[in-house]
Amino acid sequence: MVYINDKVDSLNLDLALAQVSEQRREQALRFRFESGRRLCLAAYLLLMEGLQKEYGITEKPVFDYSEKGKPSIIGHPDIHFNFSHSGNIALCALSNQPVGADVETLRKITPSLIRFTMNDIEQTQINTSPNPTMQFLFYWTRKEALLKLTGDGIRNDIKDVLTDSDNYHIETVTSDQYVYSIANYL
Repeated sequence: MVYINDKVDSLNLDLALAQVSEQRREQALRFRFESGRRLCLAAYLLLMEGLQKEYGITEKPVFDYSEKGKPSIIGHPDIHFNFSHSGNIALCALSNQPVGADVETLRKITPSLIRFTMNDIEQTQINTSPNPTMQFLFYWTRKEALLKLTGDGIRNDIKDVLTDSDNYHIETVTSDQYVYSIANYL
């Protein structure tokens, strides 16, 4: 399941800080800017909402982290999740299997970013698309979701990340404000 808050700027920061675990409160307060705090809290609140709706879990989740930094919920190793946020949008993907997620708000994309992150085929499709920004974000969110699924994070070979994507299921959703992708193993 995918949970989205596309109005993070309206989140009541004090109320949100009171609703989350001590661990998440400390993480949120490490952000220098209020916008980062809001995104951190919004993503966690989405996880809490999903845990309650999907699994009947009402306690505040506490995380453990893998060597690569991927979080898991202590006491619930069979529940997988992934956070993403961009601009004013927070997303939480929740699953019974490993999951990766990425959301990106629509914004100006530079030609140098396209050249640096996309292979030749992807660049051609972006540059010939009626909506190059949307096409770029389609590829970018798929790459990010896949890398977050595997726990690899951004790599030097970002251009070729999708070349072996036949081993994964990646779903991409577009709106007039954002694009998101969710990746799972087949």
